[in-house]
Amino acid sequence: MKLFNNNKWTITLLIVGVLIIMGAANVFAAPKQKNIILATTTSTQDSGLLDKLIPIFEKKTGYFVKTIAVGSGQAMKMGEKGEADVLLVHSPAAEKKFIEGGYGVNRRLVMHNDFIIVGPATDPAKIKGVKSSSEALKLIANANALFVSRGDNSGTHAKEKTLWTKAAITPAGQKWYQETGAGMGHTLNVASEKKGYTLTDRGTYLATKKNLGLEILNEGDAALLNIYHVIEINAAKWPKVNAKGAKAFSDFMVSKGTQDIIKTFGVDKYGSPLFFPDAGKKVEDLGK
Repeated sequence: MKLFNNNKWTITLLIVGVLIIMGAANVFAAPKQKNIILATTTSTQDSGLLDKLIPIFEKKTGYFVKTIAVGSGQAMKMGEKGEADVLLVHSPAAEKKFIEGGYGVNRRLVMHNDFIIVGPATDPAKIKGVKSSSEALKLIANANALFVSRGDNSGTHAKEKTLWTKAAITPAGQKWYQETGAGMGHTLNVASEKKGYTLTDRGTYLATKKNLGLEILNEGDAALLNIYHVIEINAAKWPKVNAKGAKAFSDFMVSKGTQDIIKTFGVDKYGSPLFFPDAGKKVEDLGK
């Protein structure tokens, strides 16, 4: 009888143990849909920031991120077709239209850096020291100096077009104006090889500077602010998107730990951060 009682007690303990393990497994269970498609800008990729952040996110959450680095415009086109789960982009005017169209939800401010105009040290258009970016572009146009544009409907290209409009200049079709139709890293390389000017985000420039024959010649204009938001694709419009994964990534990007990493990213290598964390801030307060 004693043996039976001991066996019964042992079996009870085993059952309880199994239930505890099963419960713990449920608490820490990996997500059912593990893959997340992140459509983002080439600047976040070329600067090396995503190489730093994504492994941390994957280890922390169990998700696997497939990154597609294109221009902001192309990233949003993917979102409009339900071909991505979450976006990390920097084209504010286009982003607002994207949200208004019902394609995205929970647009959240993540970070900013700024745009700069770079060019050869010889500076044939004499733009160095000019405070206004629009005035710098006027000088480039008047000098018929080569300007290399991304021409890819990216956030950088959208900013560039806005600056040309502000300068009352239509560069398209001009011999001195060339479009690469490619990302920021490639466009910087073309500008360097051809000794031309281009508009770039500061982060990508600093990350690739050592391989370029380009210098910062125009900076500091308030019009050159470069703002990044994270946007989840609207699951009500595209039920097959990984809404939980998108939210997990979005939450991660605005979390304190990630914002702290962004705050110091690039400091050890370049002496200054490549991006400035902005989660919880208002856009109108940036750059002040």
